[in-house]
Amino acid sequence: MTERAPGKVNLSLFVGAPRADGLHPLVSVVQAVTLADELTMEPAAADEVVCAGVDGPNLATRALAAFRAATGWAEPQRVTIDKRIPVAAGMGGGSADAAAVLRLAARAAGGVGNGLLHELAVGLGADVPSLLAPGRVLMTGAGEHVERLPDPEPFGLLIVPSRAALSTPAVYREFDRLGGARTLDELAARGEEARAGAVPPVNDLQDAARSLCPAIDRTLDDVRAAGASVTMVSGSGPTVFGLFAEPDAARAAAAGLPAAIVAEPLS
Repeated sequence: MTERAPGKVNLSLFVGAPRADGLHPLVSVVQAVTLADELTMEPAAADEVVCAGVDGPNLATRALAAFRAATGWAEPQRVTIDKRIPVAAGMGGGSADAAAVLRLAARAAGGVGNGLLHELAVGLGADVPSLLAPGRVLMTGAGEHVERLPDPEPFGLLIVPSRAALSTPAVYREFDRLGGARTLDELAARGEEARAGAVPPVNDLQDAARSLCPAIDRTLDDVRAAGASVTMVSGSGPTVFGLFAEPDAARAAAAGLPAAIVAEPLS
């Protein structure tokens, strides 16, 4: 069986101070995109996750183990990941893979309720629930609450990965050091605005990512100079993306940026 694992960009991301459990409350409009990993699951002698270029344990391995623990499903599987989403780049590649493994395992096991898959996704990481059913969603809480939003009008995305990698926990620590966390009232207000269709291009983690990876500033300038109407860091970075009114405009802009990848939103 095969499954695509779309990456994401955060079209808006508002962040509060850490909760008692250490997690940061968030309000984010998460947009899945056509840039995606490809996963294959097939019977094997023992469980194995193969992902060229990614060393050590990953969320896909944890997702398969969590599914087994919750369901008792025991048929060994090999999962092969064709990695296309940049790693440690703020595009949710590991989370997308974990969500895809949950979908694949549910199919292979003969069907599992969405409620259980969501519960497992919450236990795996903040971005995993928002990528269980890729599209445009509003993510709140610490990522555990996901609401589907209306599909967007078509637009173009110019995605520029970085040679650098940023650890999400490190970016959050830098965010805390810099200050500027939103109050719970502010977060609630931003959530209501998102439900009403407002998506202000704000990423509260952007300055923290820029502080840790100054090369981001040059990329933001390059994407802006290429004609993007909005330029932002995606999630915890260091990937930068630009928004264009039309996919063709993004493709034309990519000609001047050799590292750029053109993508579109998934509905």
